[in-house]
Amino acid sequence: MTARAIANTWEVVASPGAADQLVDWVFNKALPELSDIAGLQRSEVYRSADNRVVVITLWFGEPVTLSEPPAEFVARPPMSWDFEQVLR
Repeated sequence: MTARAIANTWEVVASPGAADQLVDWVFNKALPELSDIAGLQRSEVYRSADNRVVVITLWFGEPVTLSEPPAEFVARPPMSWDFEQVLR
């Protein structure tokens, strides 16, 4: 198993009625904060029907997670996991 890249997965549940604001915050505040950090290769944002927002960032080097969203946008604090790429 060889680590080539690290994917950071950040997941949060939006407060009722706040999913649009949370997604806007991700695109307008959280992702721009990461844009100049060395090692960031790309980011992807997903939203589910049950108000979950997931952001996956791909890093070469040490990953950095998103900052804390405004409390009024979230039903519970975000969770974050790092995954190493596996090549065979």
